[in-house]
Amino acid sequence: MMGSEQHYPEERPVHAVKVDGFFIDPRPVTNADFRRFVEETRYVTFAERQPTREDYPDAAPELLVPGSAVFFKPSRRVDLGDCGQWWQYVPGADWKHPEGPDSAIDDRLDHPVVHVAYVDVEAYATWAGKSLPTEAEWELAGRGGLDGATYAWGDEPSPGGRWMANAWQGEFPWQNLLHDGFERTSPVGAFPPNGYGLFDMIGNVWEWTSDWFARNHPAPRRPCCAPPNPRGGTRQGSIDPNVDRRRPRKVLKGGSFLCAANYCLRYRPAARIPETVDTTTCHVGFRCVVRVE
Repeated sequence: MMGSEQHYPEERPVHAVKVDGFFIDPRPVTNADFRRFVEETRYVTFAERQPTREDYPDAAPELLVPGSAVFFKPSRRVDLGDCGQWWQYVPGADWKHPEGPDSAIDDRLDHPVVHVAYVDVEAYATWAGKSLPTEAEWELAGRGGLDGATYAWGDEPSPGGRWMANAWQGEFPWQNLLHDGFERTSPVGAFPPNGYGLFDMIGNVWEWTSDWFARNHPAPRRPCCAPPNPRGGTRQGSIDPNVDRRRPRKVLKGGSFLCAANYCLRYRPAARIPETVDTTTCHVGFRCVVRVE
């Protein structure tokens, strides 16, 4: 049973879904994995490429430089309706430099890769001989066999006081109590696997799926968990007729280290948000599947 009636409108209605058998990566693609891909292919990610005025005719000049969106914690309470209070477009931020050009991944090779656009994850999957999961495949895997449970481990957010995923504790976005031990991303496998032996299906980073976010599922009322592309959307990819053609968006699943009970309670298998295909951020990654022929 896919979806939830208890939380956000875009998760409704609960409905039965059947998928064919598939294998799924037990963990998100890591920085070490992605580095091997880049070394073998010389691939340049979307965040590292020079944006063009043709693709973003209304963008401010300072945004037409390679870069990506990075979360910065405010020092006090801020207006939750303005995600610009905690998201900044940082020139030079990319998968190798998660917080900007002065940061590096040398001590984060076992963390999930971030700052990857949809075109990047497709390229990696093709190189690896795999595919990206559909939303239904992802949710089935994410539930770990607990059909209908709120979380991937049951109905309690922290059973016995133990945090089961890398999410936000405290009042988002200014107060992170770090009960789970992590300010940003965590090493894959730092938290217990779900019932299928899969790590980080909940929290740590949002994960791309191959499904377009169709308009027959109401979108969140505000950009809860991922910022809009500051330059505006592009028109790329083959788009489902039910999808907004002006800003094509894919479904993200799983929640991230920025999901908080007071703002974005989406570290749950049923949760889903839309993301424009040309947006890159410090809290979105992916994993792959192989389908049985």
